[in-house]
Amino acid sequence: MRYALCAMRPTPMRFQKIKGTRDILPEEIGRWQAAEAVIHQVMARFGFSEIRPPIFEETELFARSIGQLTDIVSKEMYSFVDRGEKNLTLRPELTAGVVRAFVENNLGKKQPVNKLYYLGSAFRQENPQAGRQRQFQQFGAEILGSPEPAADVEAISLSMAVYRAFQLERFVVKLNSVGDVVCREPYKQKLREYLRPRFDRLCKTCQQRFEKNPLRILDCKEAGCRVETAEAPKLFDELCENCVRHFARVQQLLEAGGMKYELDFRLVRGLDYYTRTAYEITSDQLGAQDALCGGGRYDLLVEELGGDATPAVGFAAGMERLMMVLEKIGWQPTTPKAPIIFLAPLGEAAVLWAVQAAAQLRQNGMTVEMDLLNRGLKAQLREANRQQARFAVIVGDNELQTQHAAVRDLTSSQQTEVAFVDLISYFQQNSF
Repeated sequence: MRYALCAMRPTPMRFQKIKGTRDILPEEIGRWQAAEAVIHQVMARFGFSEIRPPIFEETELFARSIGQLTDIVSKEMYSFVDRGEKNLTLRPELTAGVVRAFVENNLGKKQPVNKLYYLGSAFRQENPQAGRQRQFQQFGAEILGSPEPAADVEAISLSMAVYRAFQLERFVVKLNSVGDVVCREPYKQKLREYLRPRFDRLCKTCQQRFEKNPLRILDCKEAGCRVETAEAPKLFDELCENCVRHFARVQQLLEAGGMKYELDFRLVRGLDYYTRTAYEITSDQLGAQDALCGGGRYDLLVEELGGDATPAVGFAAGMERLMMVLEKIGWQPTTPKAPIIFLAPLGEAAVLWAVQAAAQLRQNGMTVEMDLLNRGLKAQLREANRQQARFAVIVGDNELQTQHAAVRDLTSSQQTEVAFVDLISYFQQNSF
């Protein structure tokens, strides 16, 4: 009977990660954590508070906010129906969830301006490439409540400060205005009139955009579409008086703050909720896909998602793109790694002591490793060196009898006898 049960076991399978996902392994996670810590520090310096919206939301939230005709909604979202027959979607970006949380929790009633930031996973089913995965890490910030150009500049300044905190200087801020509902609709009609005789020469995606989302044609990366739109009328030339005044003030404030930028009249953000200011930060160290982050103003989104009319501006950026650039420039975390104390017990009684000692040392803020394979001293010391430990604490029967440990400094190879009761103060004085 026992043999029959064993025979019924399924054949072992070897699984691989899903296309467009990746494992961040232990040898690289330290750089990610250090980079995330820098982002948290910069956000705090600008007075932003962290928010963590859910990883999935109702599908309609993204359809209404991002736009039904965008590539994200029409082609790239991971959507499913749950057991309650509700249509849900893994978030393809985080702004919509932040705005939903802002509305649902009445944050606008608690203070006039909310400065929020986030860092978390997002999901899009697009073709994986360098710096762009189907599951990716996104960070960003939103300022909700201010219509002033100074808020636009605050968002741009914050995103620049993040990259400068990594000593990254080779980036360009590209700036444009995409107008508002007053001036954008007449411009769309003018753009369609220009493109109509060129329609057959546009790519299939841009042909689909022609009626409902013609602005995105200006942002197409296909060479043929860029040729056909090279002489297209500029939205900038069609801006209403209020948008012109807003954009001029944004530029004036950027210059007052010493923030360099380039005007890019082809720049339109890929999400439908943008109004007026739109910007990207690009780096020539990323190759063809050179965008580090993008953002702008979205004064209509809060009301579209059921809240009171609330002006807003923000940006979003990909962690993978940032990590690519940091690797190219050789960025290293500046936070020193806590020295490792490696406990090397010899024998069962010494293992009992080591478990107790590890608990006490860790309670006092120290980083402690110990042998878990019951190896000999030489093998344990090799493991301590592999882990780049600062100290090895050697304890066997003799040390247990004398109540003194042999503490070896692995950087100098000097060895000292230290009483068990003095170990904590010894390490506090010598390594912390």
